[in-house]
Amino acid sequence: MFFLTKEFTFDAAHNLTSYHGKCEKLHGHTYKLQITVAGEKNQEDMVVDFLQLKDIVKSEVLNLLDHAYINDVIPQPTAENIAEWIFKRLASKVGGSHYELYEVAVWETPTSFVRYRGRDVW
Repeated sequence: MFFLTKEFTFDAAHNLTSYHGKCEKLHGHTYKLQITVAGEKNQEDMVVDFLQLKDIVKSEVLNLLDHAYINDVIPQPTAENIAEWIFKRLASKVGGSHYELYEVAVWETPTSFVRYRGRDVW
């Protein structure tokens, strides 16, 4: 089993409407995003082409979140909710006969991040 990861960054603003503290005010982050797939090598000895994965993430996630107000897309955009939203959005688009989406990790700061794998892997 191989675990292949592609990393991205995007800039976005949000505020946490159900939170009482500094983060309830409008603020922004440079988010780091990691998409990990799990699987076996194909006939080309690759799990998935990094370029193919990049194109899917760009069209399905980055085009919506980069330089955006995330609250317009995700009502309570905590790191947890962002990771879950990305995973669910990509789950049907990232995968094939020999691999599937395994994990999404989202960093709000260089030292604070969340991982989401979906319920099937618990």
